[in-house]
Amino acid sequence: MASSLKTLALAALAATAAALPGAQRLSARQLQYHELVVRQNAAAAAQGLSDPDILQFALTLENLEEAFYREGFQKFKESDFTALGLNKQQVNDLLSIGRSEQTHVELLQSSLAQAGVKPVQPCTYDFKFTDAKGMVGTAAVLENVGISAYMGAAPLLADKGILSTAASILTVEARHQSSIRIFAGLQAVPQAFDSPLGPRAVFSIAKPFITACPKGSDLAIQAFPTLTMKAGQKAATTVGSTLMLQADGGAGAGAKFCAFTSGGVLPGGTAFANFTDAGGCQVPEGVAGVSYLSLTKTAPLDGVLKDELVLAGPLVVIVS
Repeated sequence: MASSLKTLALAALAATAAALPGAQRLSARQLQYHELVVRQNAAAAAQGLSDPDILQFALTLENLEEAFYREGFQKFKESDFTALGLNKQQVNDLLSIGRSEQTHVELLQSSLAQAGVKPVQPCTYDFKFTDAKGMVGTAAVLENVGISAYMGAAPLLADKGILSTAASILTVEARHQSSIRIFAGLQAVPQAFDSPLGPRAVFSIAKPFITACPKGSDLAIQAFPTLTMKAGQKAATTVGSTLMLQADGGAGAGAKFCAFTSGGVLPGGTAFANFTDAGGCQVPEGVAGVSYLSLTKTAPLDGVLKDELVLAGPLVVIVS
């Protein structure tokens, strides 16, 4: 998929900043979003991503989300959700979220077909369902990642018609995320902004759920090595807490920093904290809500996390 309506509007405003009359001045925040758009467009050019490529990535994630809800509702009964404290209307809302993901799939498939591109096919997945509570909790994370993916994709799109379509999906995904957070007993809106993620970071989060894909439907994206908490730690944490981390295959060797990409972290979008294998790292001030944690070898002064800096991750953490 390689974004809240407010963020997308700001990004669109920033993208036209150069055309504004000379007497009109942008605020510091608008300039920061303008800089983000410039970086995203440069990233698209560097990766050789076309609009169909980005739509294929979006479809890959929408296929995953559609399968997540469909398989979850097949496994768990309505009574399993009411046992969590959800009323009948909330259960119906949860079911409708699954149906809207199917509609998103159909829209993206149609858009690709009209462009003469064969849509990627659904993969097979392992969501490791254990109970309805776990499904709702995982749904809250998946929806947040979906928002971040659309935010990261929006500035990469050249066709404004496709951008409008992506925006219409994004706003609904944002409603999904807020609703499911409420169903899970979490704060509906934990921070003032959401965080954009690039295709490789998003795919790295989604990949553990994918077991196999049909021939021709594998994305040409390499996931980062997986980053996990060491035994005994949970993904929910607080500012100032120490996190002990480990990366698959020793990929974290040489890591010097924890990078926390989080809504509202400005400038650049990512806060960095010193890391050692023995001492871990502390969650820095300014990080809140659903955040994405990576291990890096350096901490750029501008706070911009680029793919070439990442050694492992991202790991989704919830900061309160």
